[in-house]
Amino acid sequence: MQTGIQLYTLRDLNRSVVDQLTMVGETSLDGVEFAGLPSEDGLSTAVSAAGLTVAGAHLQAELIEREPERVADACHALDCATVVVPYLDESRFVDRAAVTETATRLGLLADALDEHGCRLLYHNHDHEFVTPTDTDAQTAFDLLVETADDSVGVELDLGWAKAAGQDPIDLLYRYGDRIPLVHLKDVTADGEPIDLGNGVLDIPSCIEAARDAGVEWILFEHDQPEDPLASLANADAVLQEPHRAR
Repeated sequence: MQTGIQLYTLRDLNRSVVDQLTMVGETSLDGVEFAGLPSEDGLSTAVSAAGLTVAGAHLQAELIEREPERVADACHALDCATVVVPYLDESRFVDRAAVTETATRLGLLADALDEHGCRLLYHNHDHEFVTPTDTDAQTAFDLLVETADDSVGVELDLGWAKAAGQDPIDLLYRYGDRIPLVHLKDVTADGEPIDLGNGVLDIPSCIEAARDAGVEWILFEHDQPEDPLASLANADAVLQEPHRAR
């Protein structure tokens, strides 16, 4: 299992993406995940020079719908074949019809990308774990995974799942065959993002469950770091053990 960081964590550094790649390359992390289309000049050279691998890219559904070939080409230029839809709003999960429509939409996106050699994942927040109004036992997340085509994978955000009152470890074991990428994000008891190890997420157990489930990448993310570089260094320290054991 490889380790990395979602570059959204470093967005407030006011440094170029190339500089950010250099910073990550100075850690023990294996790679990065882009937030947005990775199309800046020099990225392939910078990724290689930093000794990194690209795990994926977060891209809005509308862009994938409009330009699947452009999206795939940008990813392939970095030896990456994973595209992640980072967010769909709450209205997409309110009832069975909405979830079914969302599953269909993601399936069409997955098919479009598959034609160009890429796979599609969906990244959760907390609002996917509501109970749709016309179902009893399932959360919208459960319904989405069960309804969507197998071509639609999941990037499970452990912190958001925990903030929603879910058991991230249970989700990893239940849906492991659909979860190639994981976001390792710690949260407070109130569901606010915090540096790894300072919140309520059972990080060692989550890492162990991710490995048992066959997860390919475990990616650190912090939505609101006070000091992005300090958060990166802390995450590096937390993830060094699975980095050595992968």
